[in-house]
Amino acid sequence: MKYYIIAGEASGDLHGANLIKALRKVDRKAEFRVWGGDLMQDAGGALVKHYKALAFMGFLEVVMNLRTIFKNISFCKKDIEAFQPDVLIFIDYPGFNMRIAKWAKINNFKTHYYISPQIWAWKENRIHQIKRDIDQMYVILPFEKDFYEVKHQMPVTFVGHPLIDAIANRPKLEANALRKKYGLSDRPIVALLPGSRQQEIKKMLRVMLSVIDDFPEHQFVIAGAPSQPKTFYQKFIKNSKIKFVSNATYDLLSIADAALVTSGTATLETALFKVPQVVCYKSSWLSYQIGKQVVKLKFISLVNLIMNREVVCELIQNDLNTKRLIAELKHILAPKTHKTMKAEFDALEQKLGGPGASQKVAKAVFEDLG
Repeated sequence: MKYYIIAGEASGDLHGANLIKALRKVDRKAEFRVWGGDLMQDAGGALVKHYKALAFMGFLEVVMNLRTIFKNISFCKKDIEAFQPDVLIFIDYPGFNMRIAKWAKINNFKTHYYISPQIWAWKENRIHQIKRDIDQMYVILPFEKDFYEVKHQMPVTFVGHPLIDAIANRPKLEANALRKKYGLSDRPIVALLPGSRQQEIKKMLRVMLSVIDDFPEHQFVIAGAPSQPKTFYQKFIKNSKIKFVSNATYDLLSIADAALVTSGTATLETALFKVPQVVCYKSSWLSYQIGKQVVKLKFISLVNLIMNREVVCELIQNDLNTKRLIAELKHILAPKTHKTMKAEFDALEQKLGGPGASQKVAKAVFEDLG
């Protein structure tokens, strides 16, 4: 069978690579043409476009690059027509993928969606497009199944979260070897995960690093995003207690004692490593006011959303300040809190459905193709 897979971000590249590996096990003659990254290419996909050429974030950046975005959409359609795949598989990245899905459905291509757009958080009206243009939807969060099937009468398949497999299957080194590899001392580690976009990294690191003088026994380690060059982070490393690792977040979390995490998928990754965390989020006043009107959720972190209660502390906007962050970091570093949080994270992992997401999707896609 011929598979055309579109992922537009680093996380999609990871999950797409694991899906390619799983599809190869059920379909020995599988051919892949992909939009993604190095991981999907290494797994055997013929790379059409790298996600780094697609990453336009924020209203202004999108407007400034509209011509490039529309050229990419046009090129993608022509490339699909030339390849004539048996199925298109979309991985998150809804702004681009939903446009391709609409065209693909009209042109009689099979459309499968792995990792649903977060329409339960905002743009819920996209459900009409999804019901019209998507043949099969695979969801990875337990509450998404009810959202689609109960609220919107659309059958979906819950496959569990692919992060469980990504974490379990990563190459592992013993803790001392990891510390040596990255030039870290034997002092306890506070991991700093400030996000992936330069604007949010600047904003988050400024307040995260403001607490270091209150924790003289700890070393603070910045997790560099794969989308950013190492040179970008150099201006933040003004203290010998501040260390940096690039594109090695999982290695860092495996030896961290606590973490300060910008809201997003990283909150879930940190929880799956059983690391106590404080969730941080701050944007401009205008963006926050607009967001409050658009996003109707009780929580901003995936951990709390999945558990449907406050398991980890969320410091948002004005609450994200040095005083509050010091207090919350001291709280999660306490042994009693550490033990309680680990139990909560164990329960979270159970709710996520266990391992095997990629294999479940691969099996479902292949069986649907007959």
